[in-house]
Amino acid sequence: MESMEKAGEQTAPTKPLRCIVKLGGAAVTCKNELEKINYENLRVISVLLSRAMVLGGAIGMDWSRRDGVELDTSCVSLDGIQIHGDESMQCSNFIVVHGAGSYGHFQASKSQVHKGGLDHPLVKAGFVATRISVTSLNLEIVRALAREGIPSVGMSPFSCGWSTSERNIASADISTVVGAINSGFIPVLHGDAVLDHSQGCTILSGDVIIRHLAGLLRPEYVVFLTDVFGVYDRPPSEPDAILLREIAVNEDGSWSVVEPTLRNTNNQVEITVAAHDTTGGMATKLSEAAAIAKLGIDVYVVKAATHHAFKALNGEIKGKIPSNWLGTAIRFSGR
Repeated sequence: MESMEKAGEQTAPTKPLRCIVKLGGAAVTCKNELEKINYENLRVISVLLSRAMVLGGAIGMDWSRRDGVELDTSCVSLDGIQIHGDESMQCSNFIVVHGAGSYGHFQASKSQVHKGGLDHPLVKAGFVATRISVTSLNLEIVRALAREGIPSVGMSPFSCGWSTSERNIASADISTVVGAINSGFIPVLHGDAVLDHSQGCTILSGDVIIRHLAGLLRPEYVVFLTDVFGVYDRPPSEPDAILLREIAVNEDGSWSVVEPTLRNTNNQVEITVAAHDTTGGMATKLSEAAAIAKLGIDVYVVKAATHHAFKALNGEIKGKIPSNWLGTAIRFSGR
């Protein structure tokens, strides 16, 4: 508890935080294929983020080689001195947190890292394997954002000293995150394997990280980019699934559907979680989104790499929801 209070006392960003963006693992990876990135989706997401957040001519910032890709030196001279770009470029303050998708979940599930027990060799090996996997994905996402002129820097919760107790956040030093924002960088965090004071280790999901950051840094809004159009009243693969356009969260944490009007309001939203998902899937996402909305911060759940996603990222969903927008807005009922 004391460490949590100290975290809240840390220096806040010198400028308001515009938003926190969650890149869903299923949106940026091929979730049923081990460690395979959906490069086209990731490219489009990066372009939309750049258009929404960067003013002026963006400078490509990935100057390193990749297998099969030519080194892009168009924005920098060979002697490394003259940089070509718009000196008036400005980037809004925001944070990116991404899920693991087909990275990390398999390793964590097979070794039961989320259940703890570092004294078991398999768990310890799985902890290492999970972190290798999720940090490699983090690098690829940072590179994709950097290529579109977003000054992104990868940050791992484990390396920043985040830890849990009984799988709840116990310590979260955000000074590195705040320092990066104040220096004009965009922190890119991810779900991670972390130490747990009660069970040795666990998995800290990106959705829990977002809720914690939102509570401390109070962004204007939060956007969850997913592989479906929003929150449905049942698995969206079912033919009669209905997209919930607006959800109101009450003071006690309960929530109700504002739009559309459902025939049977006693029906609960059905949640499915993949067998290998050690972070709780959509159930955790909804719970954390509701907790954020209770703070008076709008949350938008929307399909990644679409113009609906751009509208949410650009802050166009604040106030009345456009009739042609597909997504879910989750808001506090008491404002």
